Amino acid sequence: MPTDNLNDAAVRSQLMKLQKLSDLMDRAFVIPGTNIRYGLDPILGLIPGVGDTLTLAVSLYIYSSAKRAGVPWRKRVQMLWNVFVDWLIGLIPVLGDLFDVSFKANSRNMRIIMDYANRGPDAQT
Repeated sequence: MPTDNLNDAAVRSQLMKLQKLSDLMDRAFVIPGTNIRYGLDPILGLIPGVGDTLTLAVSLYIYSSAKRAGVPWRKRVQMLWNVFVDWLIGLIPVLGDLFDVSFKANSRNMRIIMDYANRGPDAQT
């Protein structure tokens, strides 16, 4: 994504794709009879070792898109923290997957990107 104009149609299109990816990872499904949403993140996390690595790769892709979009360093540090916490706790069998259902690191990070995109490229906080 170009860093000079977050209102550009191509950039907005990329943001929409990232949002769809985030939703797939964090909110694609609903536990029947509840309002609890989850995505592929906790499902893939059930695969020992490999699952958490796959979800980490998706999270880092979203992070790298934020970096290319010019999201300020402080906000990117918050994003990396979200990714790290999600990955670290996700390594704990079963408990980590339950944590993934509630923590939703990708959704948190998309919120950071979208807040920045809606405030404009001059926003530094």
